[in-house]
Amino acid sequence: MGNTLYLECATGISADMVVGALLDLGANAEGLKRALSSLDVDGFTIAITRKTAGAIDACDFDVVLDEAHDGHDHDMDYLYGNLDEDHGHGHGHGHDGHGHGHDGHGHDGHGHDHLHHHEHRTPAHIDAIIDAADLAPRAKDYAHRIFGIVAAAEAKAHGVDVQNVLFHEVGAVDSIVDVVAAAYCLDDLDVTEGIVSALAEGHGRVRTAHGVLSVPVPAVANIVADQGLVLAQTQRTGEFVTPTGAAIAAAVRTQDALPECYRIRRVGYGSGKRAYDPPSTVRAMLIEAAAPASVATPETSAATPEAPETSHAASTRLENATPCLWKLETEMDDCTGEALGAALDRLYDAGALEAHYVPVFMKKNRPGYQIEVLCVEATIPAIETVLFEETTTIGVRRYPLDRTALKRSRVLVQTPFGAAYGKRVELPGGGTRSYPEFSSVAELSQTAHIPYIDAYQAVVAAL
Repeated sequence: MGNTLYLECATGISADMVVGALLDLGANAEGLKRALSSLDVDGFTIAITRKTAGAIDACDFDVVLDEAHDGHDHDMDYLYGNLDEDHGHGHGHGHDGHGHGHDGHGHDGHGHDHLHHHEHRTPAHIDAIIDAADLAPRAKDYAHRIFGIVAAAEAKAHGVDVQNVLFHEVGAVDSIVDVVAAAYCLDDLDVTEGIVSALAEGHGRVRTAHGVLSVPVPAVANIVADQGLVLAQTQRTGEFVTPTGAAIAAAVRTQDALPECYRIRRVGYGSGKRAYDPPSTVRAMLIEAAAPASVATPETSAATPEAPETSHAASTRLENATPCLWKLETEMDDCTGEALGAALDRLYDAGALEAHYVPVFMKKNRPGYQIEVLCVEATIPAIETVLFEETTTIGVRRYPLDRTALKRSRVLVQTPFGAAYGKRVELPGGGTRSYPEFSSVAELSQTAHIPYIDAYQAVVAAL
């Protein structure tokens, strides 16, 4: 039947981060080492260690290259230092995939040609290395798929036929090892289904073998566009999504969204190597879909009133406890209070978990309002439609957010005035805490013809 993998990429994604997360999930490290030792390439060893990324204990998968193969991929001064002094020469190599110092010929096809660290490999050469390795058929399929995605993106970026692509960083030893390692781990964990969050990316420029490029680099932009991935622009400066990382995300993804309810069977964290603050990590989870839990309590009545909150959004707000949310926000200085109030109602109907607006002072010292909305990824299009249709905004920002959510359930209780709903949350120490649902209390107050405060106290007592 296979397993479902969820990759959470709230601080970016790279191949080594994914491998670390998969190893942390339980992929066989010794089996991985044996598989990588069968690769017909030279100049590397691997190290699998633990490190603290921020406050999180994560697995660090490191491809340690010898001096001849070091591509400076983790050298922050090389990547971001003195960018205006780089005139796009890419260390002596051209940009069109053809006019390089080495023309791609003269390789013996076995990877033992001891080229310097900018050795070039064609897709056919890389496919031959994968086919000759001691890998299971499904692991080879994953590896071929990942490199095929990268090759198509590079070909598009340079305007060449895919078979004529000459890989630079992506075809270097460390990237071949990273991709094959990811493919081995996916097969070892029996991953057959995959869900990928939005890929958090930075901005600015980065130095590559093709010269100084804007973030996201062309290969990443092409992968995201061609494979239907979602890129989330952040305020951080730097490259947080690499071509191989994006290609792995595309190769593993089979579903667009998390189940409404699911169980987490295992969790793993993989750390990045570049010295960003805060550090970059990928969180990987093996999950399985689950039906919404029904809660039976001594106070539950056999006679169930019609639910006061019947909208899909109300149910989602109560039951949804996904670890990754999205924040949408926008400001405006020409929207009326009536329109803002109507917009909030529609935002909840569209699936907002939380929504509010606050007064702000805007440019030209004008008073205005900022609307902030929390939602899951699947409801972003509907919520943005509400913001554009119901307010005067002309632009909406969005950011991925991590959260810790207590497990919660909806409960039905009986009071002297009738039935009403509340919600119950489980505290970290094992205790519980209960709250009346406002709309249910208001409905009880109206139907029983009693003050709201009396209905509220009755529900609290029943809970």
